[in-house]
Amino acid sequence: MLDLLGRPLRDLRISVTDRCNLRCTYCMPADVFGPEYAFLPRAELLSFEEIERLARAFVALGVRKLRVTGGEPTLRRDLPTLIAALAAIPDVEDVAMTTNGLLLPRVAADLKAAGLRRVTVSIDSLDPEVFGLMNGLGTHPQRVMDGIEAALTAGLGVKVNTVVQRGVNDAGLRELWLALRELAPVRFIEFMDVGNHNGWNLDSVVPSREVLARLGGEAGAGHFQPVRADYRGEVASRYADPEGREVGLISSVTAPFCGDCSRARLSAVGVLYTCLFASGGTDLRAALRDGASDAALRDLIAGVWARRNDRYSEERGEATAALRPKVEMSHIGG
Repeated sequence: MLDLLGRPLRDLRISVTDRCNLRCTYCMPADVFGPEYAFLPRAELLSFEEIERLARAFVALGVRKLRVTGGEPTLRRDLPTLIAALAAIPDVEDVAMTTNGLLLPRVAADLKAAGLRRVTVSIDSLDPEVFGLMNGLGTHPQRVMDGIEAALTAGLGVKVNTVVQRGVNDAGLRELWLALRELAPVRFIEFMDVGNHNGWNLDSVVPSREVLARLGGEAGAGHFQPVRADYRGEVASRYADPEGREVGLISSVTAPFCGDCSRARLSAVGVLYTCLFASGGTDLRAALRDGASDAALRDLIAGVWARRNDRYSEERGEATAALRPKVEMSHIGG
């Protein structure tokens, strides 16, 4: 099944909560998501049974990879139960999760036993002051490092994501990569205008080509050789140093990859979004709770994908970013 630009539906990102135990400035800044912020009532969230049923509909339409997101997904009670249900769906090739890592020491082993294969852990600096400012709560980076170690000990595959902002954490990129490269591949992400509250502007973006040059030290970008993509739609452009240690660059701003995007996103309340920067989506929960058949759900999803023509990152400009309202990243997990 292809959209209007010829892109297949292959990946589904499933948000299980809009809550998080951090307040990262580029996602859920504390001045907006403060103590009085009204998060979603539990009754509005999709149940695990509803998530599984929708996931089966997506898989029947061609999805092969499922990724659980949030907010922070490990805050959802009994998450291993959902992971087990998703992993048991025929034709699912991979079940992964994006997390800030803080709760992995408690849950990594149970998630692995349930069928989770991989985690992507976010850490933006190893400098306690810088990381504390970026996560909004003063949380120490060692807590994330403990989560990474717990995931590796449990046998999970691990990747690390780092959002790069000029004048914020860009001075410590090489140190972070050198410290983490023996543990897991690190992916550096250009600061994006996700949501409506992160103060994005082009001056805050450190282009991926500059990041690679910084990582290479005196050798610059020439220290690395490009690595061939494993599949169409791979988000990160990968490079390897002479010892074969990889680094990934996610360049949504300077080198958009809309043309190969095969990802759909399901919010915690069952809204289907076809782009990370979408202004609106399609309510699947209403159809579920109104008694729609499996075939009707598949037809609804297929119709949305068949009309899809999103390519926001190719159209992005500062004026566009400022004027167009977008769904919050905490609702669809990045």
